[in-house]
Amino acid sequence: MKIGAQFFTVRDFCKNLNGLSESLKKVADIGYKTVQISGVCDYEPQWLRDELAKNGLKCVLTHKPLAVLKDSKKVCEDHRIFGCKNIGLGWYGYSGENPDDNYPRFKEIFTPIAKGIKENGGYFMYHNHDQEFIKLDGKAILRHIAEDFAPDELGFTLDTFWIQAGGANPAEYVEQFAGRIPCIHLKDYAYGRKMAVVGEGNINFDKVIAAAEKSAVEYLLVEQDDCYGENPFDCLKRSYDYLKAMGLE
Repeated sequence: MKIGAQFFTVRDFCKNLNGLSESLKKVADIGYKTVQISGVCDYEPQWLRDELAKNGLKCVLTHKPLAVLKDSKKVCEDHRIFGCKNIGLGWYGYSGENPDDNYPRFKEIFTPIAKGIKENGGYFMYHNHDQEFIKLDGKAILRHIAEDFAPDELGFTLDTFWIQAGGANPAEYVEQFAGRIPCIHLKDYAYGRKMAVVGEGNINFDKVIAAAEKSAVEYLLVEQDDCYGENPFDCLKRSYDYLKAMGLE
Protein backbone atom coordinates (compact mmCIF):
# COMPACT_ATOMS: atom_id res chain seq x y z
CA MET A 1 0.00 0.00 0.00
CA LYS A 2 1.11 3.54 -0.77
CA ILE A 3 0.62 6.69 1.31
CA GLY A 4 -1.00 9.56 -0.58
CA ALA A 5 -2.24 13.11 -0.04
CA GLN A 6 -5.79 14.26 -0.85
CA PHE A 7 -5.50 17.79 -2.25
CA PHE A 8 -8.85 18.84 -0.82
CA THR A 9 -6.78 19.32 2.34
CA VAL A 10 -4.81 22.15 0.69
CA ARG A 11 -7.54 23.46 -1.61
CA ASP A 12 -7.20 27.03 -0.33
CA PHE A 13 -3.68 27.09 -1.78
CA CYS A 14 -4.79 25.69 -5.16
CA LYS A 15 -7.14 28.35 -6.50
CA ASN A 16 -5.02 28.97 -9.58
CA LEU A 17 -2.44 27.01 -11.55
CA ASN A 18 0.53 28.68 -9.88
CA GLY A 19 -0.82 27.75 -6.47
CA LEU A 20 -1.56 24.20 -7.56
CA SER A 21 1.93 23.85 -9.01
CA GLU A 22 3.52 25.11 -5.79
CA SER A 23 1.33 22.81 -3.70
CA LEU A 24 2.30 19.75 -5.75
CA LYS A 25 5.94 20.55 -5.04
CA LYS A 26 5.31 21.07 -1.31
CA VAL A 27 3.49 17.76 -1.01
CA ALA A 28 6.25 15.97 -2.92
CA ASP A 29 8.85 17.59 -0.65
CA ILE A 30 7.07 16.10 2.39
CA GLY A 31 7.67 12.70 0.86
CA TYR A 32 4.35 11.78 -0.70
CA LYS A 33 4.54 10.00 -4.04
CA THR A 34 0.80 9.63 -4.57
CA VAL A 35 -1.98 12.23 -4.72
CA GLN A 36 -5.70 12.65 -5.19
CA ILE A 37 -6.59 15.82 -7.10
CA SER A 38 -9.88 17.23 -5.81
CA GLY A 39 -11.21 20.64 -4.84
CA VAL A 40 -8.62 22.53 -6.87
CA CYS A 41 -8.77 25.01 -9.77
CA ASP A 42 -9.48 23.97 -13.34
CA TYR A 43 -6.54 22.48 -15.22
CA GLU A 44 -5.85 20.87 -18.57
CA PRO A 45 -5.01 17.16 -18.33
CA GLN A 46 -1.73 17.69 -20.19
CA TRP A 47 -0.74 20.38 -17.68
CA LEU A 48 -1.41 18.05 -14.76
CA ARG A 49 0.47 15.21 -16.45
CA ASP A 50 3.56 17.39 -16.79
CA GLU A 51 3.35 18.79 -13.25
CA LEU A 52 2.99 15.32 -11.77
CA ALA A 53 6.00 14.09 -13.72
CA LYS A 54 8.08 17.11 -12.69
CA ASN A 55 7.44 16.32 -9.01
CA GLY A 56 7.65 12.53 -9.17
CA LEU A 57 3.97 12.17 -8.28
CA LYS A 58 1.19 9.85 -9.41
CA CYS A 59 -2.48 10.84 -9.35
CA VAL A 60 -4.60 7.82 -8.42
CA LEU A 61 -8.02 9.40 -7.90
CA THR A 62 -10.04 12.52 -8.65
CA HIS A 63 -13.47 13.80 -7.68
CA LYS A 64 -15.60 15.30 -10.43
CA PRO A 65 -19.06 16.95 -10.47
CA LEU A 66 -22.08 15.37 -12.11
CA ALA A 67 -21.85 17.50 -15.29
CA VAL A 68 -18.35 16.16 -15.94
CA LEU A 69 -19.16 12.58 -15.01
CA LYS A 70 -22.06 12.44 -17.46
CA ASP A 71 -19.63 12.61 -20.40
CA SER A 72 -17.95 9.34 -19.51
CA LYS A 73 -15.95 9.11 -22.73
CA LYS A 74 -14.31 12.51 -22.33
CA VAL A 75 -13.68 12.23 -18.61
CA CYS A 76 -11.95 8.88 -19.13
CA GLU A 77 -9.92 10.22 -22.07
CA ASP A 78 -8.78 13.16 -19.94
CA HIS A 79 -7.81 10.90 -17.06
CA ARG A 80 -5.80 8.60 -19.33
CA ILE A 81 -3.61 11.57 -20.24
CA PHE A 82 -2.36 11.86 -16.67
CA GLY A 83 -2.56 8.15 -15.93
CA CYS A 84 -5.49 7.98 -13.50
CA LYS A 85 -8.09 5.21 -13.67
CA ASN A 86 -10.19 6.01 -10.58
CA ILE A 87 -12.79 8.74 -11.11
CA GLY A 88 -14.84 9.66 -8.09
CA LEU A 89 -17.89 11.47 -6.81
CA GLY A 90 -16.85 13.45 -3.74
CA TRP A 91 -20.29 13.94 -2.26
CA TYR A 92 -23.70 12.93 -3.54
CA GLY A 93 -25.10 16.37 -2.73
CA TYR A 94 -23.13 17.73 -5.69
CA SER A 95 -25.64 15.98 -7.91
CA GLY A 96 -28.66 17.55 -6.33
CA GLU A 97 -29.89 14.03 -5.63
CA ASN A 98 -29.28 12.97 -2.02
CA PRO A 99 -29.83 9.25 -1.43
CA ASP A 100 -31.40 9.97 1.94
CA ASP A 101 -33.98 12.15 0.19
CA ASN A 102 -34.55 10.06 -2.93
CA TYR A 103 -32.31 7.03 -3.26
CA PRO A 104 -34.12 5.54 -6.29
CA ARG A 105 -33.45 8.76 -8.21
CA PHE A 106 -29.79 8.68 -7.17
CA LYS A 107 -29.53 5.11 -8.46
CA GLU A 108 -31.23 6.10 -11.71
CA ILE A 109 -28.71 8.91 -12.31
CA PHE A 110 -25.51 7.13 -11.37
CA THR A 111 -26.06 3.61 -12.73
CA PRO A 112 -25.45 4.69 -16.36
CA ILE A 113 -22.54 6.89 -15.27
CA ALA A 114 -20.84 3.97 -13.52
CA LYS A 115 -21.42 1.73 -16.54
CA GLY A 116 -20.18 4.39 -18.98
CA ILE A 117 -16.98 4.98 -17.04
CA LYS A 118 -16.30 1.24 -16.97
CA GLU A 119 -16.96 0.92 -20.71
CA ASN A 120 -14.41 3.68 -21.34
CA GLY A 121 -11.70 2.11 -19.22
CA GLY A 122 -12.15 3.91 -15.89
CA TYR A 123 -13.50 2.96 -12.49
CA PHE A 124 -16.20 5.01 -10.80
CA MET A 125 -15.54 5.62 -7.10
CA TYR A 126 -18.04 6.76 -4.49
CA HIS A 127 -16.82 8.69 -1.43
CA ASN A 128 -18.96 8.44 1.70
CA HIS A 129 -19.79 10.98 4.37
CA ASP A 130 -21.94 10.21 7.42
CA GLN A 131 -25.31 10.68 5.70
CA GLU A 132 -24.99 7.30 4.00
CA PHE A 133 -25.40 5.66 7.40
CA ILE A 134 -29.02 6.79 7.54
CA LYS A 135 -31.18 3.67 7.50
CA LEU A 136 -33.45 3.04 4.52
CA ASP A 137 -35.72 0.01 4.88
CA GLY A 138 -33.64 -1.06 7.87
CA LYS A 139 -30.29 -0.86 6.10
CA ALA A 140 -27.65 1.87 5.80
CA ILE A 141 -27.79 3.66 2.46
CA LEU A 142 -24.11 2.83 1.93
CA ARG A 143 -25.00 -0.85 1.94
CA HIS A 144 -27.82 -0.25 -0.55
CA ILE A 145 -25.29 1.37 -2.88
CA ALA A 146 -22.94 -1.61 -2.45
CA GLU A 147 -25.73 -4.05 -3.32
CA ASP A 148 -27.32 -2.10 -6.17
CA PHE A 149 -24.15 -1.30 -8.12
CA ALA A 150 -21.89 -4.01 -9.53
CA PRO A 151 -18.46 -4.18 -7.85
CA ASP A 152 -16.67 -3.85 -11.20
CA GLU A 153 -18.67 -0.69 -11.99
CA LEU A 154 -18.57 1.14 -8.65
CA GLY A 155 -15.92 1.18 -5.95
CA PHE A 156 -15.78 3.05 -2.67
CA THR A 157 -13.34 5.55 -1.25
CA LEU A 158 -14.17 4.75 2.35
CA ASP A 159 -13.46 7.67 4.69
CA THR A 160 -12.44 6.68 8.20
CA PHE A 161 -13.64 9.89 9.87
CA TRP A 162 -17.07 9.87 8.25
CA ILE A 163 -17.62 6.17 8.95
CA GLN A 164 -16.98 6.81 12.62
CA ALA A 165 -19.15 9.95 12.51
CA GLY A 166 -21.94 7.79 11.07
CA GLY A 167 -21.74 5.50 14.09
CA ALA A 168 -19.93 2.62 12.43
CA ASN A 169 -16.51 0.97 12.74
CA PRO A 170 -13.99 2.03 10.05
CA ALA A 171 -11.91 -1.16 10.18
CA GLU A 172 -15.00 -3.36 9.90
CA TYR A 173 -16.28 -1.48 6.86
CA VAL A 174 -12.88 -1.71 5.17
CA GLU A 175 -12.96 -5.49 5.64
CA GLN A 176 -16.58 -5.84 4.53
CA PHE A 177 -16.02 -3.82 1.34
CA ALA A 178 -12.90 -5.75 0.35
CA GLY A 179 -12.22 -6.00 -3.37
CA ARG A 180 -13.82 -2.69 -4.30
CA ILE A 181 -11.78 -0.15 -2.31
CA PRO A 182 -8.54 0.59 -4.18
CA CYS A 183 -8.33 3.86 -2.23
CA ILE A 184 -9.39 4.87 1.27
CA HIS A 185 -9.26 8.23 3.05
CA LEU A 186 -7.37 8.35 6.33
CA LYS A 187 -8.72 11.09 8.56
CA ASP A 188 -8.67 10.94 12.34
CA TYR A 189 -11.61 11.63 14.65
CA ALA A 190 -11.00 13.71 17.79
CA TYR A 191 -13.22 14.59 20.72
CA GLY A 192 -15.94 17.06 19.77
CA ARG A 193 -16.39 15.58 16.27
CA LYS A 194 -13.22 17.30 15.09
CA MET A 195 -11.08 16.16 12.21
CA ALA A 196 -7.51 15.47 13.25
CA VAL A 197 -4.08 14.60 11.94
CA VAL A 198 -3.77 10.82 11.51
CA GLY A 199 -2.62 9.41 14.83
CA GLU A 200 -3.71 12.42 16.88
CA GLY A 201 -7.36 11.41 17.32
CA ASN A 202 -9.18 8.32 18.53
CA ILE A 203 -9.49 6.02 15.51
CA ASN A 204 -7.61 2.74 15.89
CA PHE A 205 -5.41 2.95 12.81
CA ASP A 206 -3.55 -0.25 13.64
CA LYS A 207 -6.82 -2.07 12.95
CA VAL A 208 -7.67 0.09 9.93
CA ILE A 209 -4.29 -0.57 8.30
CA ALA A 210 -4.50 -4.29 9.05
CA ALA A 211 -7.98 -4.39 7.50
CA ALA A 212 -6.74 -2.44 4.47
CA GLU A 213 -3.92 -4.93 3.92
CA LYS A 214 -6.40 -7.83 4.03
CA SER A 215 -8.79 -6.01 1.69
CA ALA A 216 -6.35 -5.29 -1.16
CA VAL A 217 -6.38 -1.51 -0.63
CA GLU A 218 -3.72 0.09 -2.83
CA TYR A 219 -3.67 3.71 -1.65
CA LEU A 220 -4.05 5.31 1.78
CA LEU A 221 -4.95 8.92 1.04
CA VAL A 222 -4.54 11.38 3.91
CA GLU A 223 -7.28 13.99 4.05
CA GLN A 224 -8.16 16.68 6.58
CA ASP A 225 -11.01 18.89 5.42
CA ASP A 226 -10.56 21.31 8.33
CA CYS A 227 -7.21 22.00 10.00
CA TYR A 228 -8.70 24.51 12.46
CA GLY A 229 -6.21 27.26 11.76
CA GLU A 230 -3.13 25.07 11.46
CA ASN A 231 -1.10 25.03 8.26
CA PRO A 232 -2.56 22.16 6.17
CA PHE A 233 0.88 21.23 4.83
CA ASP A 234 2.11 20.83 8.42
CA CYS A 235 -0.89 18.60 9.12
CA LEU A 236 -0.13 16.49 6.04
CA LYS A 237 3.47 16.13 7.19
CA ARG A 238 2.54 14.97 10.68
CA SER A 239 0.14 12.39 9.19
CA TYR A 240 2.87 11.28 6.79
CA ASP A 241 5.41 10.92 9.61
CA TYR A 242 2.93 8.88 11.67
CA LEU A 243 2.23 6.50 8.79
CA LYS A 244 5.92 6.21 7.93
CA ALA A 245 6.59 5.25 11.55
CA MET A 246 4.06 2.43 11.06
CA GLY A 247 6.26 1.10 8.25
CA LEU A 248 4.25 2.46 5.33
CA GLU A 249 5.70 4.28 2.32
